[in-house]
Amino acid sequence: MQTQTVLAPGERMLREALGKAGIEVGGKNPWDIQVKDRSFYERIIADGVLGLGESYMEGGWSCAALDQFVDRASRAGLEEKIQDSWSNRLHIIKSRAFNLQKVKRAFQVGEQHYDLGNDLYTAMLDSRMQYTCGYWRNAKDLEKAQLAKLDLVCQKIQLKKGMHVLEFGCGWGGFARYAAERYGAVVTGYTVAKEQAAYAREKCRKLPVTIHLEDYRKATGQYDAVVSIGIMEHVGYRNYATYMETAERCLKDDGIAFVHTIGGNRSTTIANAWIHKYIFPNGMLPSVAQLGRAMEGRFVMEDWHNFGPDYDRTLMAWHRNFVKAWPKLKKSFDDRFYRMWEFYLLGSAGAFRARSQQLWQIVMTKEGRAMPPRLN
Repeated sequence: MQTQTVLAPGERMLREALGKAGIEVGGKNPWDIQVKDRSFYERIIADGVLGLGESYMEGGWSCAALDQFVDRASRAGLEEKIQDSWSNRLHIIKSRAFNLQKVKRAFQVGEQHYDLGNDLYTAMLDSRMQYTCGYWRNAKDLEKAQLAKLDLVCQKIQLKKGMHVLEFGCGWGGFARYAAERYGAVVTGYTVAKEQAAYAREKCRKLPVTIHLEDYRKATGQYDAVVSIGIMEHVGYRNYATYMETAERCLKDDGIAFVHTIGGNRSTTIANAWIHKYIFPNGMLPSVAQLGRAMEGRFVMEDWHNFGPDYDRTLMAWHRNFVKAWPKLKKSFDDRFYRMWEFYLLGSAGAFRARSQQLWQIVMTKEGRAMPPRLN
């Protein structure tokens, strides 16, 4: 007589939830998961997404196609079902009680994430070190997708020779270099990452580009365009109005302001607890409503473009590059980092594929300005 295994309540509940998403524990599909440590179930019950990610980092479970797992889990709303954990509640309380993105905390994400080492990012990214979504409309590889993105930004701000551009969160200087080389623009960039600033200064040393190692809120001067490509995710809901005020203050009356950002479908005050702890401390995704309130009375929204599915392709390309480069990178990083980075890249790709995250490009002008010509 065969003895039937009695599952603990937490394990039974999670197996049922996964089953509704078409995910089987021990299954043969690439999106099915293989549980190696039975504490996996208890950790998810206790810590939600934080426990899920940490267990993966420690080898507690595996999945042949993590991006497909996250895609299915996101479409089924599993993250929302496991969000109500003590770690997540505490994170929410902190985000509502304090300004987690105030100026004196601004350098934290640079130190923890962007200063991991230029060797890592050089291996993973394209030749211009673009660490934001590429534009794949007519592109067949990462290099062309990132060039298309850069040129799309330049078109949207109607960039011309001699224009002065202010860039919040200039990263490794890829946009600044492209705008100066291809369009003859003069660019001033701000970043909170030391490694990025050093790299950008070296690459742009013969160009009319100035790089400041400083928070965007310290920007001064008047510019023909104010641009940010991937900084809004670090600004925080308490500071969206401050961001818009700074952009308005630094923008000439006839200028164009531009934002390229990941966006969320719902208003929140936090990123998930795993992303906050291991990848982007103090980060969070803005919603349409949050950005709209911050713009109100300051800017006219001229165009709001969503090409979120392109981030799926971008992240999968980054992951391929990362895996290819790992034999050299593992001299500087351990296996736990490999699994952390894999969970970050493939998990993010799955989230974009499921349309739970978006990629927005927003064009704004000051009130009273004549409407700029539209793009074809």
